[in-house]
Amino acid sequence: MIELRPMRPADLAAVMELEEELFAPDTWTAAMYREELALTDTRHYLVAEDGGTVVGYAGLIAYDDEAHVATIGVTGSRQGEGTGALLLDALLAEADRRSPVVLLEVRADNEHAQELYRRRGFTEIGRRRGYYQPSGTDAVVMRRTKP
Repeated sequence: MIELRPMRPADLAAVMELEEELFAPDTWTAAMYREELALTDTRHYLVAEDGGTVVGYAGLIAYDDEAHVATIGVTGSRQGEGTGALLLDALLAEADRRSPVVLLEVRADNEHAQELYRRRGFTEIGRRRGYYQPSGTDAVVMRRTKP
């Protein structure tokens, strides 16, 4: 059974393994995550665990006027089981408490994720050419206004 909890620095080894599995070569670094976790006023990071094993993670950057889904990742063997939706719903609940608008960037070649975001009320508002580095993959920019 999946349980969500706040991400801790002790989770970074597991998160970095998932980063490599899911997003190479465009991965975040452990240092980037440590910096994010230190910004407790504006950041909200979660891990999804199953039996004590981290199978997913997600992060939100939230200000008064807008929030940004910073990252969502679910190990490949567990994709399609609802863990990504569970993480996204938790981020959106937090975002709705903090700001009226949520933005995100998603890889242009990740149609599965884009569909999940559309089901949660996001619409495409633009593209960022070469956004993901070093791969140079484009990003689709999506927006959701608080329901």
